[in-house]
Amino acid sequence: MAAKGLVVYLLTAFSLAVASVYFVNNYANGGDAKPSLLSSSTSNALHHNLESEDHVWPELEFGWRVVLATVIGFLGSACGTVGGVGGGGIFVPMLTLIVGFDTKSAAAISKCMIMGASASSVWYNLRVPHPCREVPILDYDLALLFQPMLMLGITLGVSLSVVFPYWLITVLIIILFLGTSSRSFCKAIGMWKEETVLKKAMEDRRGFASSYGELLIDSYEPLVAKEQKTALQIMKDNTNIKRMSVLVPVWICFLLLQVIKNGTAACSPVYWTLTLLQFPVALVVFGYECVKLYKESKKRRMAGNQEHVCEAAIEWNATNITFCALCGVLGGTVGGLLGSGGGFILGPLLLEIGVIPQVASATATFVMMFSSSLSVVEFYLLKRFPMPYALYLMSVSILAGFWGQYFIRKMISILKRASLIVFVLSGVIFASAFTMGVIGIDKSVKMIHNHEFMGFLDFCSSQ
Repeated sequence: MAAKGLVVYLLTAFSLAVASVYFVNNYANGGDAKPSLLSSSTSNALHHNLESEDHVWPELEFGWRVVLATVIGFLGSACGTVGGVGGGGIFVPMLTLIVGFDTKSAAAISKCMIMGASASSVWYNLRVPHPCREVPILDYDLALLFQPMLMLGITLGVSLSVVFPYWLITVLIIILFLGTSSRSFCKAIGMWKEETVLKKAMEDRRGFASSYGELLIDSYEPLVAKEQKTALQIMKDNTNIKRMSVLVPVWICFLLLQVIKNGTAACSPVYWTLTLLQFPVALVVFGYECVKLYKESKKRRMAGNQEHVCEAAIEWNATNITFCALCGVLGGTVGGLLGSGGGFILGPLLLEIGVIPQVASATATFVMMFSSSLSVVEFYLLKRFPMPYALYLMSVSILAGFWGQYFIRKMISILKRASLIVFVLSGVIFASAFTMGVIGIDKSVKMIHNHEFMGFLDFCSSQ
């Protein structure tokens, strides 16, 4: 499977990048043999300097900066929700370079924008029918499978972001975004070619079979032509209510653990206890969904039923379930480390395991809504962002999320090409790689010239 090759590439490249910390730190300090882990006293001093820096919160006043930020925020939110990646890689550079926020505040406001765009997209998608079958366009089974592992990975990623040096995070951004954007772009080209052949066959009124087969032909059905669900019909969907009844308590549990942990001393017994409690919560929910998918898949195979249990076109055996767990943790870790919602891994992954673009986009956005809202509540309690700017940009993102979904589905109905979603996905990831990579490289070069510390920080002293 190509997805497994991508994960191997990411793990190998990440491992080499982490292993190179010692050599980079040694070079930055003029070749002196210094430890790559910052001592506790030095780490305390450095952390004190970082924390003593005042928040840079510009006033919300009408001007070219606000207008440009509004335009970029609208387009980034619209494209980010269409691709299912959120757009955090675009928002953070925009907020720091154009508006003038400090990096930490920009990351917090970025989460607010992702949450707003995701929430409006989810509300829109709840009323949109599946393009192929009489099921919701949101795959709740996949959401319930990936969500707990994603949250667990975010916790790990946030901890690593305290330890990893800035230049290493920049390298990881470039490795990840270039890998996923390249793979998504190649997949989009392949889908475009398949669609071209299918369209010609349909115009000639000839039967045609391919690796996508009837699925792609059905996916071109105009979504807006089908009857949309009302709010009452949505509430009557017992399956949806059952899935939400599991996801919401998990979200609340993770939120409470994070809030309580933030009020405790770093590396204290209570701190580690609260951190470790997240593992059984995530594993129980993940295990519940794994058992359900495995039993249903086995039952259908025994009965000779070739229909897939969920949207993913894979066999739910132990190997594939373990692979999905690894990808969920990896996506969450990257999200916590880079300040994104984890969609840069989850979006391409869903496409790789056979989920059609419309469902992949809707499901990834649904998962991001939970993970980003968790961060927003935490940032609000820590007073990491100014409310006027956060509310304004979140309102822009809410409108962008709705209109982005509406516009892309109109385009798919007109052009009969679902690959447009995959092209948007790869474009957003590549734009994020370019903006964040350029800024990160510039700052890292300045740190090397100033002979700043380039090694790992001490975790407990840096909290």
